[in-house]
Formats: sequence, C-alpha cells, structure tokens
Amino acid sequence: MAQNGHRLNGQRVAVLAADGFEYVELSVPVAALRAAGAKTEVVSLHAGKIRGMNLTEPTRSVRVDRTLDTADAADYDALLLPGGFIGPDFLRQSQLAREFVTAFDRANKPIATLCHGPLLLISAELVTGRRLSAWPGIREDIVHAGGIWRDEPLVRDQNWVTSRGPEDMAEFVEGMLLCFAQSPEELLASRISFDANMARASSPKRDEPPRIAVGAARLPPGPALPAMAGLAAGAALGALLRAR
Repeated sequence: MAQNGHRLNGQRVAVLAADGFEYVELSVPVAALRAAGAKTEVVSLHAGKIRGMNLTEPTRSVRVDRTLDTADAADYDALLLPGGFIGPDFLRQSQLAREFVTAFDRANKPIATLCHGPLLLISAELVTGRRLSAWPGIREDIVHAGGIWRDEPLVRDQNWVTSRGPEDMAEFVEGMLLCFAQSPEELLASRISFDANMARASSPKRDEPPRIAVGAARLPPGPALPAMAGLAAGAALGALLRAR
C-alpha cells in the first residue's frame, strides 16, 4: 500500500445516494477521496440533482453523475454509501440499488458506509453474520437481519468499513481510505480483532438517542449545518493528513 496522498490515484468510486442524504456524510468523504486521487461519481435514482439534509433540515444539493439504470458496478473500484434519515430509506426500496450494492459485495470490492447507510445492506440481505457499526437507531434492523451491531467509531469486516455517524468522521475517513487502498486479496484476508466473548455479540441498546443529534435538531434553521460541516471537515482533513 503506497503511503502518500495519491495512493488512490485512478480509483473509481461510486457514491450511491438519494434525496434526503446527510450532506456532511457525502461531501466530506468525497472531498477526502478526491484529495487522495480518487475519481468519484454520484449515482442515484434519478438524473439532475439530489437534495441533502442536515439532520431534519434541507440543505444543499449535489449533481447526479449517473443513474442506477445506467450504472454498472463493474465500472467502479469501491462504493461509498452516505447515511441520512431519508435517503437510505428510498434506496433500500429500489431493486436497482439492492442489485448494485450486491454486485460490489459479491466482487469483494470495498464498501464504506455510516449512519443509516447500512439500511441498504440490510434490504439487500447482505448483513447476516457481518459485524458493522451504524446509527444506534437501526441497531434492531441489523440484529434482526442477522448482523452484529457494534457501538464503536469504526468497524472493519473484510471489505466493509462502517461508522455510527458524523461524530465518527475522523475515524471513518481514515478507515475508508485505508480500506479502499487495499487489494481484493488483502480485503479478503483482513479481519477485525474482537474479544472472543464479543465476536458474536451485538453491543447493548442505547438508553437514549445521541445528545448531539437531539440538540442540533432543536436549533433554528441555519446554524446547525455550518457548525456540523465544519467539525466534520476538520476531522476528515486531520485523518487525510495522518494517512499521507
């Protein structure tokens, strides 16, 4: 693995998102991927633009590069699935989206996702026996689908790298870059080290929702986005610099 800022040079990364995606969970990882030399394409359900969200508040839109009916997983080296309360729910209901993510996993290509992004993996019936992190609110979705939910900033399971949400952005970006830089053989061989007693157990349920999210959702329209985006961007930049 090349230890420099261009170690992803030439890699093609599909960013699968839909209206209602969490804006910082797309914009910050994409900026880090491009800074590392990767080429990214936003793939979605329809052409034009898709609207981002800052928790419960609509925010900026991004341009769609390719629609799912014209996209082929074989054209990409890795997949990024941003989260959000709305976008992943749209995607999980799309047969084309389920087939798209399944093609990546069957080819053992890297998949990075956080927050509610794993909802698509659940609906594609890919999480059985897999360890992953995600937004605490979808713990039961993962467990009932046969997966193992870990309340941790970053979880690696072979070709998957997952995190809980924007608060884990530094760990997520660094883990994503490292995962995307590995060869298919390295991905197949990689394992996350768990305590023997925890390897088959999910973390317990949370007693309350994340306070930072509840607090941000109660803010008047406007100030939450710049604050959260700035924190996430700074964390991602630090992760990128450490990975050089």
